Amino acid sequence: MNENKLKHLEFIQGVINRMGQNSFLLKGWAVTLVAGLFVFANTQEIDYRFISIALIPTIFFWFLDGYFLWQEKLFRKLYDHVRKKGAEEVVEFSMNVKPFEPEISSWIRICLSTTLSLFYFPILVIIIITMALVFK
Repeated sequence: MNENKLKHLEFIQGVINRMGQNSFLLKGWAVTLVAGLFVFANTQEIDYRFISIALIPTIFFWFLDGYFLWQEKLFRKLYDHVRKKGAEEVVEFSMNVKPFEPEISSWIRICLSTTLSLFYFPILVIIIITMALVFK
């Protein structure tokens, strides 16, 4: 494998790693923020409207996490494309993933994937149940 191709693959792998790290951090922030809002709501006069504020960052983080996962999948396609190039082909060091978008599901569809739904849906259910219990 030529040195330029190897370097290009390393660049792409670096982006893939950052996307995975961003996704991990978003999940941590989502749990921390929702837990913090619940703790704060418990120390104040509990109002369902205050607890409902937790819905906003949860949904926002869910969509942002889906976007990062979508980007990660696009860069994996680019990685595969570069990996399959012949040894004599010129390495362009392109990081353009636009040509691979038709091959990947939309980021909204990825947001609804099993991986993300199993994490964010229970958080939303807990928020909604808590709101219902407080609203009584």
